[in-house]
Amino acid sequence: MMKQCILFAAGALSLLASGAFADDRYQSRPPVIVSPDLTAPWVMQLGGATVQPAVYPVRPMARRAVNPMNDPADSQAVNPQVRRVIQPRGLFARPVVQPAAVVRPQYPAIRGQVDPQFLPQIVDYQTRERPGTIVIDTNNRFLFLVMDGGKARRYGVGVGKPGFEWAGAHTITRKQEWPEWTPPSEMLAREAAKGHYLPAHMEGGEANPLGARAMYLGSTLYRIHGTNAPWTIGNAVSSGCIRLRNEDVIDLYDRVKVGTRVIVM
Repeated sequence: MMKQCILFAAGALSLLASGAFADDRYQSRPPVIVSPDLTAPWVMQLGGATVQPAVYPVRPMARRAVNPMNDPADSQAVNPQVRRVIQPRGLFARPVVQPAAVVRPQYPAIRGQVDPQFLPQIVDYQTRERPGTIVIDTNNRFLFLVMDGGKARRYGVGVGKPGFEWAGAHTITRKQEWPEWTPPSEMLAREAAKGHYLPAHMEGGEANPLGARAMYLGSTLYRIHGTNAPWTIGNAVSSGCIRLRNEDVIDLYDRVKVGTRVIVM
């Protein structure tokens, strides 16, 4: 009888202990492991302020070294000077990485260089014109200063663009060093129609489009003059005037005088 009482008491105590442990289990809820985004609606429904989520921080991934020329996807992040250019060669065309510096400018990258054939030189030149005469070959972009003995001093020139070509014989009526420039009204109106507004007058100097020297031809608006854009020599670019490099027009200016005959053909 005594043994049964002892066993009954031990069983009762075990039940009471297990109930207490069960109550303890539900008194403190375990931490909830969630993603770093604590604003998701499903997270907010886990119990409000009583829930203390345990968030495991996400370790940032180490960024590997990338060669922009091999990995177009990462090229822009690695080098901001590189931009991605998609070449339209099909629906699944691969992006091509092109450095921004490769984009070509509107004008030649190297200015001031002239084709060697347009540099001053002494050449054979057969003509009936007297020595000292200037002959301008607009088709081939050459100016010849006739010399004795079937020779001529040849210079490269820029000539009138299409629609501004002309031919004729005139004389040099005036010479001027570092000439001023007053664009004619026709040129002002023509350029304004294109959205280019020229100054009504410009003093002589290095920025002046007439360059270092000018030789005026009769009563026309045409001149033989220098230029601050030597890379245009050998091209049809002007409104009818004949242009030379500044160093060449200075050389020619010193060799001719007022009254020199000029033939443009």
